[in-house]
Amino acid sequence: MFSTSARLLRLASLLQSRRHWSGAALSEELGVDARTVRRDVDRLRELGYPVEASSGVGGGYALGRGADLPPLVLDDEEAVALALALRAATAYVGGFEETSLRLLGKLDQMMPTRLRRRSSALHAVTLSLRNAPPLVQADLLQELATACRDGRSLSFGYRNHAGETSQRQVEPQRLANYGRRWYLLAWDKTREDWRSFRVDRIEAPPRVGGTFAPRAVPADVAQRLERGIAYSPFSCRATLRLEGTVAELEAVMPLWFGILEAESDTHSLLRVGADSPETLVAQVLMVGRPMTLVDCTEDPDEIQRLLSQAAAVFAAPAPA
Repeated sequence: MFSTSARLLRLASLLQSRRHWSGAALSEELGVDARTVRRDVDRLRELGYPVEASSGVGGGYALGRGADLPPLVLDDEEAVALALALRAATAYVGGFEETSLRLLGKLDQMMPTRLRRRSSALHAVTLSLRNAPPLVQADLLQELATACRDGRSLSFGYRNHAGETSQRQVEPQRLANYGRRWYLLAWDKTREDWRSFRVDRIEAPPRVGGTFAPRAVPADVAQRLERGIAYSPFSCRATLRLEGTVAELEAVMPLWFGILEAESDTHSLLRVGADSPETLVAQVLMVGRPMTLVDCTEDPDEIQRLLSQAAAVFAAPAPA
């Protein structure tokens, strides 16, 4: 059972998390009867929360629209999660380090000691090892996200995998992150097809154009993105057959190995891409499992020669 003050905080948090709540649902969440919910709603109104109530079928409670709300209410777990996320995010997205520090300072002032100790524990005992600088800036991510949301076309210079630069005109649809990298999924107006763009290769700032009619995003958008990131851009590509289901292999293989696809109930296909035959062979060797070469963009005899050469190096005795 919540105390009265804790229950009010919980009620405010619930009302901010969903557009509409029935009285019965709030009673269940808070562990109180309907009369207590009504009384707590009246207390929130006194504190400045514009809580609207409706009766009848479909009735319930909702925060009013168009009104200034009091400060956001966070429960214990939400406050700690926000602090940890802010501390971690600056390693991956640049340009908002000072903003994060200001917000962390405000959170620390708002938190009771017991929560402040929890939220700062990870930061206090973590060693900062050498790390590459952030690959994407927060302002560019925000601009791309806004264009996706508002349906505004974009024009920008783009540097592809080979280092060649071209001008692109696109209808942006989604952002995706893959490890430390961010990607933009968009309809390329010149190529009349879907394309993915690595955000750190976009020459900022992009030029924002007019609105466009929404397009249906492909159902296999995640698979398209992964294939475009880990396989399609490379000049040397191979398909390998491995024993095991996709779920079994994903549990023991890093994502960057390649794209896994189900072939049967007992075997899967692994599609591997690399910049050179030697790098391709190195990636194949790192799989470390029995496999069969299904197809390859390179001469199979050359791949076999490189594999044999690598095997001979590993088999040679170490120098005395």
